[in-house]
Amino acid sequence: MSKKLWQPSLIVKKNSNLFAFENHISKKLKIKFNRNYNKLLNWSIKNSPEFWSRFWDFSKIKGFKSNKNFRKSKTFYKNLFLPGSRLNFGENLLSKNNNEKAVTFISENGFREERSWRQLNLNTNKITKFLKKINIKKGDRVAAYMPNTIETVEAFIATTSLGGIWSSCSPDFGSKGVIERFSQINPKVLFITDQYFYNGKKIDILNRLPEILKLIPSIKSVVISSYPGKKFIKNKYKFKKINLFKWNELIQTNTEKIDFKRFDFETELAILYSSGTTGKPKCICHRSGGVLIQHMKEHQLHCNIKENDNVFYFTTCGWMMWNWLVSSLASKASIVLFDGSPMFKSSDLLLKIAQREKITLFGISAKYVDALRKFKPKLKYKFKLNKLRTICSTGSPLSEESFKYVYKHIKKNVHLSSISGGTDILSCFVLGNLYQPVNIGEIQNSGLALDVDVLSDKGKSLKNSKGELVCKNPFPSMPLKFWNDKNNIKFKSAYFNRFKNIWHHGDYAEIKNSGGYIIHGRSDTTLNPGGVRLGTAEIYSEVEKFKEIKESIVVGQSWDNDVRIVLFIVMSKNYSLTAELINKIKLQIKKNASPRHVPSKIIVVKDIPRTKSGKIVELAVKSKIEGSQIKNIEALANPKALEQFNNLKELSN
Repeated sequence: MSKKLWQPSLIVKKNSNLFAFENHISKKLKIKFNRNYNKLLNWSIKNSPEFWSRFWDFSKIKGFKSNKNFRKSKTFYKNLFLPGSRLNFGENLLSKNNNEKAVTFISENGFREERSWRQLNLNTNKITKFLKKINIKKGDRVAAYMPNTIETVEAFIATTSLGGIWSSCSPDFGSKGVIERFSQINPKVLFITDQYFYNGKKIDILNRLPEILKLIPSIKSVVISSYPGKKFIKNKYKFKKINLFKWNELIQTNTEKIDFKRFDFETELAILYSSGTTGKPKCICHRSGGVLIQHMKEHQLHCNIKENDNVFYFTTCGWMMWNWLVSSLASKASIVLFDGSPMFKSSDLLLKIAQREKITLFGISAKYVDALRKFKPKLKYKFKLNKLRTICSTGSPLSEESFKYVYKHIKKNVHLSSISGGTDILSCFVLGNLYQPVNIGEIQNSGLALDVDVLSDKGKSLKNSKGELVCKNPFPSMPLKFWNDKNNIKFKSAYFNRFKNIWHHGDYAEIKNSGGYIIHGRSDTTLNPGGVRLGTAEIYSEVEKFKEIKESIVVGQSWDNDVRIVLFIVMSKNYSLTAELINKIKLQIKKNASPRHVPSKIIVVKDIPRTKSGKIVELAVKSKIEGSQIKNIEALANPKALEQFNNLKELSN
């Protein structure tokens, strides 16, 4: 039996956007759902095109909705929703124009500033005017090498208002990582900051500009913004054939109101990048209408975001959750941006911000909850968090211990919504809802209108058994294409080679009897000792319980014509790895996971290699210990961490 941690009250259910939407379609269709999520989910899957059309009406998307709901194709990704419909993504994000707060920025050192909706509209208008002046048109790429600031949001909205294609990297990407990504898409203009700060350290960004401009000749204009609350670093470089602009000077110009042109529902919106840890990053091109309607569905129906809410997600501009956060503006909510280290001078810094800013949705990574649990094991509701209704967690599977920690130490009466999707779909396949209880260790259900399933290698649906996470029906936020991918060869290989005309997502997952999901890790990092597939998440879940261990990474090493499990651990301060601790770890994994999950080797390392978005990279470590070439070390936030996995004596026997 699943253990219930939280149950929404009847009042919560009836006050939810989900209930309002249920009533909206019940009146139109004369169907009663009686606050039953599975009934609503099943209807939405069977009537997917109608669902999206009805949701457009319910959410009051600005634009022209055609009378056609769907254009069917035999090819999964060529099915079109709401064909002929037109909208402007930027117009929908500028959903208000008054003196209420729209965006708040907070740096790690406490600097704070905010923009009203009126100021956000005005500044966006000015940047739009500038982009027009330098001849940015529909389909042109606009690149941003920016921190998570209000200026970045304004540049994004201005780009989408003109039908331009946005693409961003956060400053923690080195110049090589930025060049590797942006050089593939030939942007005309680059927005760049002068500097940024992380954990008290100042990092100069302008010194990277010469190399970027030399290797990306398509960039003809550069806009330099100063880091909020800091003195502007003067640009000391001279560039031929490059037009340099200062953000502050552009903002001081006069402007007129934007005349929002409405573009086709399928118009390109943004290019995001795969992590690139196994090769050159793939350029994933997303469509504007599909992303907008999918995000608004997730925000309103799954996360219950309402007008004037304060939405926070700890993210950088290099992660898909930044796009997800910013589009909350379309639901008339205010967003809170944070830039820097989440534990600068205080391990509960983000919780302090959540209290002070009256956050209603608090978005974090599973890794952050785990770190908080170890730094603050007895937090015991230190913060009242009276306005907080929803905590979202993503990035990696949330362990059972972290589920319990949220309810025992952060807030009792809160909707803990573990969510999972990816850059590939710029949204979620599985997430929360306010009709069902939160069960320990489980993501509540799949998203409305998404026919998500778990399949065996032979394509058979599985219950209470691990397999491949798939989506069996088309959906609006399918990526449009990979950039520079002739005949969609890489695109089809990424998602449709495993199962015929079914989206294969690459997660190793399980559906429980409750309808809840457990993600056991990425399919390509599953372990295969003795030919039996095991999820890495089950091992992490047990290792995280040890206060002696700060963090860990587990891989399968090819050994003696089989695979053996190797667990690398970073010790917590003042602890060392003893024979007694090794036995405790193995016993715990054997007892709570299975004997097959027990690692053959447990080895101490100083650091765990990660991507820029904080995800640990099992494949890179596996390649390193097996002597294989790692194709793209620039994709890592801390590439030097890989050096400690060279020629380990412990792995030679």
